[in-house]
Amino acid sequence: MSFEEKFDNAKDKIAGKAKELEGKITGDKAREVEGKTQNVKGEARDDVQKVRDVAHDDVDAVKDALKNKKDNPEK
Repeated sequence: MSFEEKFDNAKDKIAGKAKELEGKITGDKAREVEGKTQNVKGEARDDVQKVRDVAHDDVDAVKDALKNKKDNPEK
């Protein structure tokens, strides 16, 4: 995950928590829900990026294994 993606996701989570807290303090349910939604959006993007990174690593491992198999057929 790139630094920019991590930063954007953290920004969404922090802004979401701030909006949620603001909504709770002021009694503005719409603002509270908006904050929760933004926070969940940041968390979801983090999770998707982590899955993508793991999948990319797995694909690289398979490519390496196939290349090794091709280069050393007796193994």
